[in-house]
Amino acid sequence: MFLGDIEVFRTSTAEPTTNGIIYTYIKEMSQYIVLWKQPQKVIFDLGNLIDDTYTGIFNVTLTVSFSKEGNARMADMILPISARQSSRNASSAFLVPPDNAAIALIIPSAASRAMVSISACGQLEEEFWWSNVLSQDTTTFQNTVGELYGSSPFREIQLFIDDTLAGVIWPFPIIFTGGVAPGFWRPMVGIDAFDLREPEIDISPFLPLLTDGLAHFFQIKIAALDTISSRVTLAYSLGSFWVVTGKIFLYLDENHACSLNKPPKVIAPQPTLTITRAIVQSPRTGANESLSYSVEVERFLNITSSYYSWCQNLTFSNHGLLNKYGFSQRNAQHTLGELSASRIGPDERSVQNITTFKYPLDVNTTYSVSSSNHGFAISALINRGLEIYSSGALGISTYTLTYGNSDLQAKQWGKAYYSSITGEGSYSSGDTSEVFEETSRGSTYKRYVKAVNGTVIKDTKYGERLNRSLHLGWHSSPSRASVKSILGRGPR
Repeated sequence: MFLGDIEVFRTSTAEPTTNGIIYTYIKEMSQYIVLWKQPQKVIFDLGNLIDDTYTGIFNVTLTVSFSKEGNARMADMILPISARQSSRNASSAFLVPPDNAAIALIIPSAASRAMVSISACGQLEEEFWWSNVLSQDTTTFQNTVGELYGSSPFREIQLFIDDTLAGVIWPFPIIFTGGVAPGFWRPMVGIDAFDLREPEIDISPFLPLLTDGLAHFFQIKIAALDTISSRVTLAYSLGSFWVVTGKIFLYLDENHACSLNKPPKVIAPQPTLTITRAIVQSPRTGANESLSYSVEVERFLNITSSYYSWCQNLTFSNHGLLNKYGFSQRNAQHTLGELSASRIGPDERSVQNITTFKYPLDVNTTYSVSSSNHGFAISALINRGLEIYSSGALGISTYTLTYGNSDLQAKQWGKAYYSSITGEGSYSSGDTSEVFEETSRGSTYKRYVKAVNGTVIKDTKYGERLNRSLHLGWHSSPSRASVKSILGRGPR
C-alpha cells in the first residue's frame, strides 16, 4: 500500500481454500501522520493469479480510523526512496535486479534527525534465498532434482549515500502462505507475513553533509556472495528478484545547527566470510548422494559525526544439507544483531538507543515425484522464531511497530504434508503452533495458538476448541504449479 510514492504497508494474502478466505488485519499508521494530514493518492496493489486452478477474486475494504491522542513525536517529513510511479497509478517498488534502486533527494537544512526504513523481500528465484546453495554447487543434483538456486543463502541489504555505505540490513526470512508446505499456513500465517517489518538505519551522522541544500544520491543494493572466485566476497549477482522500497523519516528543528559539508567518519571493513562445502558420492554409481555446506558471516560498522553515531554488530550462520540425491534438504540458520544509535548533547552526555534481534530458522523438507501419475508429495518440518528488544527511539518504529521500550518473542513450529495428483486434485495436512509474547508501553500481550488441518484446536485467548474429526483428516487444497514454486528447488 502506498500513499503517493511512499510505501506504508506491505502485506500478503492468507492461504486459499476451496470455500474462500475471509480475514481482517489492523495496522498502526500514526507514524505516517504527516502524510495523512495532506490529500493523498492511495494505491493498494494486491497481486492475484486467476487461472483454471485459482478462480477466486479479492474483495478488499480499507478503513482508516483517526483519533486524537497524546502520542510520541512523529516525523515532520517523509521522503520516498522509490521508483515514483504514483502518477501512473502504479506501485512505486523497485524490482532488484534488474532495477537500479536509486534516487536523488534534497534534505532540508532544518533536519535534526534522520532515519531510513527499508522494506525488502525476495520473490520468484529469491523467495527461498535462505535455502540457496553456493554457486559452484547449483548442478550437483542436475540429473535428479534439476538445477538449484545459487549465490549462497546469505543476503545483505545495503544503503549507500553518495556512494558511501551508510548501513546494512540482514533480512528476516519471511515465509509466505503456500511456502515450504501449504498445510502449515491454514488458518495461521507465517511470522510477519501479514505485516512485513521494515528495519531501520539511523543516517543522522550524515546530516552535516546532507543539509547543504544540494541533491544527494540514495541507493539500495542487495548483496549475496561470490563463492566461485579464489576469495569469497560480497557480490551483486543474484536471482530475480527483490521487491524494494525505502523512506526517510526527518525530524526538523530550526534551532539545530550542523557543520555543513562535513562527512561522517565511516568505519566499515569488509565482513568476515567463511564457507565450507562437501559432496558425498555413491561408491557404486558415482552419483552425488549428498551436499553439505555452511556460510558464516560477521559484520561491524560504525559511523560517527560531531553529534551522532550509528553502530552495527551482526552475526550470521547457515548450515545446509541436501541428501537422498537432493530430494531432502535441511537448513539451520541463525541471524543475530545489535544496533546502536547515539546522540551527543550540548553537555557532552550521550543518549543511546539499543536494538537487538535474533532470527532462528530450521527447515527440513523432503519431496518425491510419482512417474505413474505425474504427481508429487512434500513432507516438511519447521521451527523458527523472531526476537526483538529495543530501548526505543523517536516516533513509532517501522521495525518494532511500537514506540518506547519493547520486547518481542515469537516462536512458530510444526509439520505439514502436501500431495498433488494430476487429474485428482491436491490434498494437504498440517500441524502448526505459535507462541507470541510482547511487552511494550507498560503492558504484556501473550498468546498461544495451535492449528491442525485448517482448524484452530487451541487458543489461550479464546479457550480451547477441539474437533477431532477435522484434525485427524486431510483437507482438499488448491493445486500448486510445481515443487519449485513451493520449495525453491525441484522440477518447475
